[in-house]
Amino acid sequence: MNKIDLSQTAELLREHDNLLILTHRNPDGDTLGCAFALMNALRSLGKEVRVICCDEIPKKYSYMYSPDDLGELENPYIVAVDIADEKLLGPGVYEKYQGKVSLCIDHHISNKEFSENLYLRDCAAACEIIFDLLKLMDIPFTKQIADCLYTGISTDTGCFKFPNVTRDTHLIAAELIGLGADFTMINRAMFETKPRGYFQLEAQAINTLEMYYSGRCAVMFITQQMLRETGTTASDCDGLAGVPRKIEGVLISATFRQRTDGIYKVSLRSHAPVDAAKICLSMGGGGHARAAGCEIDPEHFREGKQRLLELIKAELDKV
Repeated sequence: MNKIDLSQTAELLREHDNLLILTHRNPDGDTLGCAFALMNALRSLGKEVRVICCDEIPKKYSYMYSPDDLGELENPYIVAVDIADEKLLGPGVYEKYQGKVSLCIDHHISNKEFSENLYLRDCAAACEIIFDLLKLMDIPFTKQIADCLYTGISTDTGCFKFPNVTRDTHLIAAELIGLGADFTMINRAMFETKPRGYFQLEAQAINTLEMYYSGRCAVMFITQQMLRETGTTASDCDGLAGVPRKIEGVLISATFRQRTDGIYKVSLRSHAPVDAAKICLSMGGGGHARAAGCEIDPEHFREGKQRLLELIKAELDKV
């Protein structure tokens, strides 16, 4: 694995004319924004580029792409965006491309260095990196590219309210608006529009709340049965992970969401100085200081939950 700089990243992309961009499972605005912005930028240079995601892309991101943008290519140069661990490629994609990623562009400090070349920078959203990359490559920004990048930045920052936001984050977003990003439409689609079932799901999830350590830790659960009863899908869970952290006195929250395969995806959200990434790394996961994740096998759920709570307590005891 070679750690490279932005100029070397640009050079690698210029060297290849047939590129396949991989996104992570349960795709969010950042991985999709990176992928489709980079796809459009590289196509403007005459390159053949497609994007792959193991899961169905939620309808709210439909303005980013067309169905023809998705699919395989023969003998492509493999690029992963916003992916800290190749296992996050998900079923089918992971098995096919494990050990074959030539370039990874990421912003997770917990990146497991699975690619041949890695450009890693700790910033609010991976789309910030793509913005700087396209600037360096002197590629004109279309409205489509601006929409994709603004989406990634706004969603990974909780509409600019998370502590990962920096001065540069705001400056990049402002420039993207100047380049045509439809921020009103994007913010409405990402933050102000939810299906009716979402509110039923949120109510059910809140009813599962468990409090620990003198109210400093909140735990919430979302099961497959709850999704069926409310007519919702995994993509409708966006934003729910941050709900328990809003409770007064809570420094860290853990939301356990059961996937269709039974495995629990655990999303940790914290307030300073509690480091969510450090806890998740000890559980085989990773992420950012204030937002991180890991997985727990259903066969060892009780032990996994207890282990997670012990790690959380150890961090809270330092505060």
